[in-house]
Formats: sequence, structure tokens, C-alpha cells
Amino acid sequence: MAQKEMSFLSHLEELRWHLVRSAAVIFIVAIVLFVFQTEVYENFLFAHKKPDFITYRFFCELFTSIGIDTNFCNLQFPEKLQSLALTQQLMNSIWTSMILGLIITFPYVLWEAWRFITPGLHQNEVKKSRGFILIASLLFFLGVLFSFFVIVPMSIYFFYNYQITDMIENNFKMESYISLVTNTLLGVALIFELPVLIYFLSKIGLVTPEFLKKYRKHALVLVLILSAIITPPDIASQIIVSVPVMLLYQISIIVSRMVIKKQEKKV
Repeated sequence: MAQKEMSFLSHLEELRWHLVRSAAVIFIVAIVLFVFQTEVYENFLFAHKKPDFITYRFFCELFTSIGIDTNFCNLQFPEKLQSLALTQQLMNSIWTSMILGLIITFPYVLWEAWRFITPGLHQNEVKKSRGFILIASLLFFLGVLFSFFVIVPMSIYFFYNYQITDMIENNFKMESYISLVTNTLLGVALIFELPVLIYFLSKIGLVTPEFLKKYRKHALVLVLILSAIITPPDIASQIIVSVPVMLLYQISIIVSRMVIKKQEKKV
């Protein structure tokens, strides 16, 4: 009994150190980002407020080439955002640095999680799982790039140009703007991890290809709900997110089928 308790406590101790190392790396990166906060805000977080942002130029050239007049060629965004609380800028820069620190160090956090799990795996399972960090990180950063170059600029464009009447002036708070950018980056990136999640669920028998096919329509509704949560409440952004996620869902069905076939061969 004492031996089992020590074994359990040793696992907890090991988990604690994995979490501590992960948190330390995130914190170190966050400090660096905080030190260079001016550059981070002006060149990254506020990049979508610049009329010459690559997405706006792409749509400008695209619509112009087919003879369609578009506002993407003459965008004008108000230069300044509001900070209405005494500590708002400081607290926002700290919190934003932590979120961006998590995004940047995501592969390392995965590696720490993999190191904690691998002692309980067989040697052949360890070999097969080595590509997990690479694939999961690739999907995560694809989600970050997709949200940064597609979802966020389209959302910024929509909200800055949406107006009920000329009697209302859009004068946005800094906190609202930054929250939109960071929440979209992190939220979309995590949704892109769907194939990885389905792989593990299939591995432990909770999900099968038949189950995924049967509830495809339900998954579409769920995707639309998730899109509404992580993106601004406009239909265009939700559709833009839903399309790649449904593609990932289809890939997940293929992944699940491969896992099930391998398990059937072993039996």
C-alpha cells in the first residue's frame, strides 16, 4: 500500500515539474515579449490596422483585376484606440505577453506533455508517437497563420466598416481590439488540433469512423457554434472558419479509420 502511494506521489511530483518547466518557459518568453511590447503591438497586434496589410492588398488586387470596385484599395482605420482605465495598458500588455508566450512555446509544452506520457508507453508506441509533436505543432501554427492572415483582418475590416447610422461613431477600446486578435489566434489554433484529438479518441476506442460519419451533420452545427464563440459575430468570419474545420473533420475521419485498421490487424 505504501509502495503504491509512493508511486502515485512520485507521478504527481514528476507532473508538477513538467508543469513548472512549461510555465517557466512561457514566462521567460512572455518577459521578452513584454520588454519589446512596443514592437509587438505596432508590428504584430496592430498590423491589421495598416491599410497596406498583405490581406487587404491581395483583395484589392484581386477585385481590381476582375473589374470590381472595392473598399480594400482605400482603407482608412482610426490610428488610436481608447484606454479607459488607469492600469488597462499595463495589465493588457502583461496578459497579452502571456498568451503570445503560450502560442510561441506551444511545441515545448507539447514536448513536456509527451515526456510525461512516454514512460507509460511500450517501446514501439514511443517510436510511433515521435511525430506527434511535429504534426500537432504544424496544425497549431497553421491555425495561427490562418487566423492572422484571414480571420483577424476580415474581422477588423468588418467591424471598422460596420455602422448602423452616421449618428454613431466607432471609437473602440484597446482591450476589445486586443482581445479579438489574441482570442482568435489561440482559439482557431486549438480548433486546428482536431485530427490529433480524434487520433487519441480513436486509439482508446471512444470514437470510430462510423461514429464520425453518422454525426457529421451534428459536427457541422457544433463547428458553427464554436466558430461563433471564437470569432466575431458576423456570418462571413464564421463561414471562413467553418470551411477549414470541416476539412479537418474529414481528415479526422481518415485518421480514425487508419487507427482502427491498425488495431484490427493486431487482433
